[in-house]
Amino acid sequence: MDLSADFWNSKYKTSQIGWDLGQVSPPLKAYFEQLTNKEVKILIPGGGNSYEAEYLFNNGFQNVFVADISEIPLQNIQNRVPDFPDTQLIHTDFFNLNDSFDLIIEQTFFCAIHTSLRPKYATKMHELLHPKGKLVGLLFDAVLNENHPPFGGNQKEYLEYFQPYFDIHKLEPCHNSFHNRQGMELFFIFEKKSNLHLMP
Repeated sequence: MDLSADFWNSKYKTSQIGWDLGQVSPPLKAYFEQLTNKEVKILIPGGGNSYEAEYLFNNGFQNVFVADISEIPLQNIQNRVPDFPDTQLIHTDFFNLNDSFDLIIEQTFFCAIHTSLRPKYATKMHELLHPKGKLVGLLFDAVLNENHPPFGGNQKEYLEYFQPYFDIHKLEPCHNSFHNRQGMELFFIFEKKSNLHLMP
């Protein structure tokens, strides 16, 4: 399956962006509102138009980075938020990132990559986080598509990917999802494990 930059550019150019809420996701907004350290270094991978990044930046979180394989949504953020540093809008494949962060936000990126990459996603997230860093966001709790994104999943499957690398602080049905995702999302907070005990 071709999920290259060309694939996603085409989606944006033809406005086939059903995953785009047009606003910050309510569960993430609620999470952001209880963050107190505005110096925290945040990554939003596969961020798309990232209203989350816009919300954070406009609320004093200056250390927010968005990575996307398509340049189009990154330009859209720049147009909406002219003060957003262009050095913090990263045009790259997520798996090529090599920086480190305190907090990574998951919002419709995991469901957009091919399911074969999910174990690699979990290890890459662990690699990108500082010690005690957190991966926070939303995962679909639904059977979706088999041959194109968004790809669905369930809690049991997700735990298999993440438990080896993260302490699971929360992974539960989301009570404040956007109206068209009610009953379809899990909200999670995972903290990077400092000492891994993986099978050789």
